[in-house]
Amino acid sequence: MTDIDTAEENKRRFLDAFSRFAAGDVEVLREILRADFLSHTPGAPAGRDAWIEFIVNSPIAGAQLDLQHVIADAEFVVAHYGLIPIDTPPEDVVDIWRFEDGLIVEHWDVSRPSVPVS
Repeated sequence: MTDIDTAEENKRRFLDAFSRFAAGDVEVLREILRADFLSHTPGAPAGRDAWIEFIVNSPIAGAQLDLQHVIADAEFVVAHYGLIPIDTPPEDVVDIWRFEDGLIVEHWDVSRPSVPVS
């Protein structure tokens, strides 16, 4: 498989998981994250199951996710989206996901309050 094929497959897997998660399917995280998954988000726990629990209890659970951009290469998928939680102000988010053998093994993110477009 070429790097381009791997990038397209990682992007496809990410988009499928993102759309399922955005529709409320939290279990998709168990399918796409490797057991030893590591998030570099401050305060986030290590390991797939602990991170899923962290996400389920965060504002992202139940929020509207408005995907704007997705960029992929053979190892990373970068997603930019609007996060519109139920009880907190909207945010703009960029997530970086590192894949190995079709599973996500690492995650980084940055977010900021959304700025209305005039």
